[in-house]
Amino acid sequence: MKNKVTVVGGGNVGATAAQRLAEKELADVVLIDIIEGVPEGKALDLTEAAPIEKHDAGIVGTNDYKDSKNSDIVIVTAGIPRKPGMSRDDLISTNAGIMKSVTQEVAALSPDAVIIIVSNPLDAMCHVAYDVSNFPKNRVIGMAGVLDSARFRAFISMELNVSVENTHAFVLGGHGDTMVPLPRYSTVAGIPITELMPKDRIEALVDRTRKGGAEIVSLLKTGSAYYAPASAAVEMAEAILKDKKKILPCAALLEGEYGIDGLFIGVPVKLGAGGIEDIIQINLTDEEQAALNKSADAVKELVDTINKL
Repeated sequence: MKNKVTVVGGGNVGATAAQRLAEKELADVVLIDIIEGVPEGKALDLTEAAPIEKHDAGIVGTNDYKDSKNSDIVIVTAGIPRKPGMSRDDLISTNAGIMKSVTQEVAALSPDAVIIIVSNPLDAMCHVAYDVSNFPKNRVIGMAGVLDSARFRAFISMELNVSVENTHAFVLGGHGDTMVPLPRYSTVAGIPITELMPKDRIEALVDRTRKGGAEIVSLLKTGSAYYAPASAAVEMAEAILKDKKKILPCAALLEGEYGIDGLFIGVPVKLGAGGIEDIIQINLTDEEQAALNKSADAVKELVDTINKL
């Protein structure tokens, strides 16, 4: 039986995720959006590209959640995107309502699915999906660290003029300005970047990583990033569908790990067929732990805001 992945939200992130899933032949794809004709049109366009791209993945565009029934994974990108001058947090009220509605629909039709949240503000949206779905915590995951780490890896590659394939990086914490890039755990071919560049350059790359999304928003002027976010969500989906046991930084519900309880925070996790199969605890310096605690406090503020809506 073929895998089935539903992507909710037919905008730039969702459509790009559908494209990557199909072209990698990871699954048959269902693309859902509330706007009539948009998911159908994009699905047809992607289907017509299939003979050229040489894949046989089925792609269905629809406005009806019934088409998502029995999905293995649901990737949720639905919501309003950031515009210049907006923070991820400005989106909270509108997107919380959208997330609640989406989760109710997909959880009822795909009770065994893993849900990957991409919508912003991401960590807070994970709480909405978790509460509404009643899924176990290992099957509600936020896409944040994979994207933020990819940005850090790209900047390291550009700075040192080395292959991105040699770069590895970890970014923990919430998906926002309080995220915690970890230079000590970031390497090029196994060599810590702290041995390859001066402190001021590392700090500049860390700052650029934190502002990576805002930098793209300011350049595009009419939207936000979508190629890299889509790729990040698909990497997570691939690790789950192929049971790869891949260690990736993702937003997971912590219950005491890293001294944090009851919040979705970006940490290293093992992704396999069961979703999050393990939370990896790494040793942090006092300074790094303080930064992670600050990030957790920022997530808690958003969660408290949602709870008051």
